[in-house]
Amino acid sequence: MKKYKKVPVRDVLVMLSGYARSRIIAQIKSVAFIIIYLVVFQILILRVPLSNAFGTAGGIALVIFGLAFFLEGLVLGFMPLGERVGVKLPARVGIFVISIFGLILGFGATLAEPAISALRTAGSTVKAWDSPLLYMIPEHYTEWLVLSVGIGVGVAVALGMFRFYFNLSIKPFILVIIPVLLILSVYFSFDTNLSKVIGLAWDCGAVTTGAVTVPLVLALGIGVSRAASKGKGTTSGFGVILLASALPVLAVMVLGFILNFKAPGPVDEVSFFSPEGRKMALALFNNEQMIRRHAFTNGSEAGRRAFFADDKEYKRNLLSLQEDQNSRIALIGMMPVEDWIINIASDSERELLSGVKITGKGKLPSFGSTLATESVAGIRAVIPLSLLLVIVLLGFLREKLRYKDEIVLGIIFTLIGMTLLTSGIKLGLASLGGEVGAQLPRAFSSEEEFIDRVVINNFDKDLLYYTIEPDGTQKTYFNFSENGRIRPVEFHEELFDEASGKYEYIITRPPLFGSKLSVLGIILVLAFAFGMGYGATMAEPALSAMGMTVESITVGTIRRTQIVQVVSFGVGIGMVAGLCRILFDLPLVWLIVPSYILLIALTLISEEEFTSIAWDSGGVTTGPVTVPLVLAMGLSIGGELEISDGFGVLALASAFPILTVLLFGIFAQAKQRRSILSTQNSPENE
Repeated sequence: MKKYKKVPVRDVLVMLSGYARSRIIAQIKSVAFIIIYLVVFQILILRVPLSNAFGTAGGIALVIFGLAFFLEGLVLGFMPLGERVGVKLPARVGIFVISIFGLILGFGATLAEPAISALRTAGSTVKAWDSPLLYMIPEHYTEWLVLSVGIGVGVAVALGMFRFYFNLSIKPFILVIIPVLLILSVYFSFDTNLSKVIGLAWDCGAVTTGAVTVPLVLALGIGVSRAASKGKGTTSGFGVILLASALPVLAVMVLGFILNFKAPGPVDEVSFFSPEGRKMALALFNNEQMIRRHAFTNGSEAGRRAFFADDKEYKRNLLSLQEDQNSRIALIGMMPVEDWIINIASDSERELLSGVKITGKGKLPSFGSTLATESVAGIRAVIPLSLLLVIVLLGFLREKLRYKDEIVLGIIFTLIGMTLLTSGIKLGLASLGGEVGAQLPRAFSSEEEFIDRVVINNFDKDLLYYTIEPDGTQKTYFNFSENGRIRPVEFHEELFDEASGKYEYIITRPPLFGSKLSVLGIILVLAFAFGMGYGATMAEPALSAMGMTVESITVGTIRRTQIVQVVSFGVGIGMVAGLCRILFDLPLVWLIVPSYILLIALTLISEEEFTSIAWDSGGVTTGPVTVPLVLAMGLSIGGELEISDGFGVLALASAFPILTVLLFGIFAQAKQRRSILSTQNSPENE
């Protein structure tokens, strides 16, 4: 028996360190753009320092290492395991069992998707009086929403397995399912309650196909496709991501249609919170305490005053924010009172709460608790799916598990990677995106943003001096010294208390540009949206996994970098369209319907190969990196403009990548035909 010489431990470590270094550098390159972009935009353009630079840097480091582990784990464990199950299933069982397995796998993968939880966060910002049905679904029917999405994805995967088994074209599925969704969207747009659900439904379709679902379903689909076509298939394994994005939209629309029968209609804020509207409000909340909390966390001063029977009761509750911790929790939950004063309170309410010291910093999530929470979520996501695949392969198909060490190592890497990735996003990338998103409305706002208040004792009016402007306007100033820096501050007589000699200096941050929705401000916001969509997509692990699969099965004809670049460009365009919807309060159907009609037209003239890849590209763009950033920005700008919801941006960010990839495919086909014709007409062939 031939003996193999053992490799010295030192050489093994050198090889492993070199390999690991190359993978980490690759992930640094993938996330570098979006990180540098956000930091530079916040510091240089918005002129706001990072509130937690150390924590943000640590979170970004976790994202880089998490991506490296996650993608390596997919290559070693999940994708080979899924593809092997897909190859062996058609040889042992019929299409019925394959479809049932696809249904279970799709449902389980959706429940594990980390991006699904982001939709509930977005739903918590919806104003109940303005969009009762939209408020009900994510808040009171969360399980129904998740189950609907899971069933939609499960049915989609089962349908995809059916298509792969019989080697059917994806085009008939597109030409049936997409028009149905567009017709339903138009129908919903004529109902005041249902119209608000359109964005949620399409966004649910966008977030279902993320870091867990995409590589697993692609591997399974390609395996079934190859087995069914006796190895002749190339890209026929694609197309299931499209179904997994479209059918959840239908499922959520059906859910919204059913729940609309028990949802009250929209009313104005004062009527909703007034005692006369209490019956309607109780249809959305369990008790009056929850209604009161919604008034404090989502309403304006007018809504809060309407809730209470008299002005004294209103002021007593308001003042309890600075006196009693239990009352504070009852009124605003776990929101720091400083954040409430800065972001929600009116000027008169801030004056009543002048005794509360503003730090400008809310409570940050701790590293340990975040890591523990995401570890549990990662285990819940990875382990059940791994066990399902292994049990089917070993117990049902009676196949031996080849390369056991690689598969086990791959599953462990996937688990570690997902934990680090999602923790890093929460601790670093999402907070960074949220900071930028919160400041972005200053680009088109004419109002100054409240930051803090400082009480100056022993104020001497003899320190005041006067200035005059070219039009004759006079203003009064005094010099304020802080941390060794002296700056002029405008004096306002109403903020000076003559009896106590105290002056209350209100610190504000001015808008970037002059007028509301100025042209320059709009251009800045849209440019930022494009760059963020492009950069966030470049860092998406699901897109990278799909790119690797495309390059592998097309034998390098379509390179991973090409797909990633074309898709990222499409997401950037979609982000611009989504922001235009929020900025100008456009109905989502005005953008969704024409976009998909154009996509259907391009699909008819595209080859099957690029059609499947293009429509799947729209599903892989909105994962754990993109979703928190997009939602933070959409909700911040929507809140500034008092738009009822920030949904719909993700839907458009999923539609336009399909457009760019279809155009890329048509261009590539035309180029290939010209090359063939020029070769045939060359003198050598005459």
